[in-house]
Amino acid sequence: MTEYAAGTPIWIDVSSPDLDRTRDFYSRLLGWEAQQAAGPEAGSYTMMLLDGKMAAGAMQTFSPDQHPAWSTYIRSDDAQATAQRVRDAGGEVIMGPDDVMGQGNLAVFRDPAGAFIGIWEPKEHRGVQVANQPGSFSWSELYTRDMPAAREFYGKVFGWESEDTNVGEMPYTLFKLDGRAIAGGIDMTTMLPESVPPHWLVYFTVEDTDRAVEQVKEMGGKILAGPQPTPMGPMAVIEDPVGPSFAVIQINEQSA
Repeated sequence: MTEYAAGTPIWIDVSSPDLDRTRDFYSRLLGWEAQQAAGPEAGSYTMMLLDGKMAAGAMQTFSPDQHPAWSTYIRSDDAQATAQRVRDAGGEVIMGPDDVMGQGNLAVFRDPAGAFIGIWEPKEHRGVQVANQPGSFSWSELYTRDMPAAREFYGKVFGWESEDTNVGEMPYTLFKLDGRAIAGGIDMTTMLPESVPPHWLVYFTVEDTDRAVEQVKEMGGKILAGPQPTPMGPMAVIEDPVGPSFAVIQINEQSA
């Protein structure tokens, strides 16, 4: 991966209250190598490399109140303009836009239903360099209790179109940009308890979902759902040992 169109997912990172344990967990599960890129003042930001290519980021949480989580960032060509569209569409800009050490401009916002997502206007840092391969990022999926509002909001902010479909018997929304599916969405109203807030779930491709699940258990993680079949291949939702949740999926050969 060398370039991303505006409106497509470009980067992912995880915030952790125990960065050493996080680095070790994902290195063992996904084959990553940790390369620290910044000091404590920047959360000891770490690039997680797969075969020498940037696959994701990891950083220390800045306070005990910060919820540890995976974050998705969408490519923006103008972070200030995107932040204004967020406000105009009823979202809340939580942070930024700010320059990040000359690497790019960052902002984090919350959509009208409560899900957090980020934007990245690249400078030196151009986004993930490997995707859709075992050990790398493959998909982001919105869990919301107001899908009509989400369709409208993300359409106004990023120009996304939406298409209703099904995964098995479950209604599913595909978010598309120029006719290409770039993210998904699920109405979580009847799926998850009210205590689970709206969120974006990050997916990683693995060679074998069952084996990945066993590794997670051995390393102290939890299985929140699955393994279960999907049209793309077997997947599972996981909580890592320090709290962030994510999903793994084994892509069927016919779906690759």
